[in-house]
Amino acid sequence: MESRLKVLGHPMHPMLVMFPVALFVTAVIFDLVDTVGGPGFLAEVAYWNITVGLIVGLLAAAAGAFDLLALPAGTRAKRVGLTHAAANVAVILLFAAVWAVRLNADSRAAGGSLVAIEVVALAILGVSAWLGGELVDRLGVGVDPDHDLNAPSSLRPHSATQRIGDVR
Repeated sequence: MESRLKVLGHPMHPMLVMFPVALFVTAVIFDLVDTVGGPGFLAEVAYWNITVGLIVGLLAAAAGAFDLLALPAGTRAKRVGLTHAAANVAVILLFAAVWAVRLNADSRAAGGSLVAIEVVALAILGVSAWLGGELVDRLGVGVDPDHDLNAPSSLRPHSATQRIGDVR
């Protein structure tokens, strides 16, 4: 299935997702360094990384919704896509909660409990990123109009002959 939302022939969703992922990961690293006594400006930078990550994350979600809505019901791709989307919504909500707490605080520093929430959000983001890879690499969503939207999971064991036959 080819993506419905493209720019210059390339699917929009994969182009956008790298930004919130990188911004959120960097924000957590900066908050961890700040929490253990690093330079104070890192908390401010982390806050702004989260701010921009949320904005671009919402744009990526909108682009992903175009592809998700185009997936046929009853396919493995639709199930994986819905799980991927739900995980991303959870990540956005968790980072939005952290952002809201820091918005009017005296300090932009996250502190222990907010950093813990960020780490949980990153763990969910890791699972979601793997699911996104499964959608594109295994199921061909957004990139291959003739791919099998019911292909088995990449975690399923395959015989050596099947793996050799999968090489393209």
